[in-house]
Amino acid sequence: MLNPSFVTGVPNWIDLGTPDLDGATAFYRGLFGWELVPGGPDTGEYGMYTLNGQAAAGVMTVPEDQAKSAWSVYFQSPDASASAKAVAKAGGNVLFEPMDVREFGRMAGFTDNEGAYFGVWQPGTNTGLGVIQEPGSLLWSELHTPDVSAAAAFFQTLFGWEADEMSLPGHPYTTVRPSGGSRESAFGGLVRLGDVRPEADQGPHWLPYFTVEDCDAASAEAERLGGSVTVAPQDIEGVGRVAHLADPFGAAFAVIRPGPMPRE
Repeated sequence: MLNPSFVTGVPNWIDLGTPDLDGATAFYRGLFGWELVPGGPDTGEYGMYTLNGQAAAGVMTVPEDQAKSAWSVYFQSPDASASAKAVAKAGGNVLFEPMDVREFGRMAGFTDNEGAYFGVWQPGTNTGLGVIQEPGSLLWSELHTPDVSAAAAFFQTLFGWEADEMSLPGHPYTTVRPSGGSRESAFGGLVRLGDVRPEADQGPHWLPYFTVEDCDAASAEAERLGGSVTVAPQDIEGVGRVAHLADPFGAAFAVIRPGPMPRE
């Protein structure tokens, strides 16, 4: 699972682009207990969601006519400029060039060779998420892609990821881990687009999973707060109990109550 000792190629930041900052904040405060630390003009009004005082995610307002509401996943890079060159060489696209975010770090945004958006974060004073694995924070990241093998090769070239195959009910699943890491260091998975039917409507994308203490209660609360349940809570052997949700503005994410890890 995702480890707080971030190494190259692991998710170290996530953020939400939303057309309604107040509405999104009310939703995630009610669901996860997040609080908003507003951003100022010097950060382009880019704010931060905190959980018990620790950074759980970033957030920014994105007008509906510019982009759809969505979650984005960023991966640790020791050199954002080198990552941008590697992305282009591997067949991806550089959507915004590496840029400094004051003294906090350096970031860039890309699409992979199958069209899924992702970013890199090169830490400065901001070393990444301050809370993971705990209820209300990131645990897992999952890529829904038209071609799992091509995506795995792309990210192996970019970050050195290693992949392992497993089976979930109804479809195969590929887990990914940092170069040289054990299977227990897996932080994400690759799924063929369409194998989880509701996610196909989003196109190629990364889906963040947040830990919850009760998957069913979290799903019901998301609906009460104006969100929707796109995949009802279900038990997955060796994984836990999982549901796919969307916030009131359409940003897709998942929640999980983790279960025992499968034996090798």
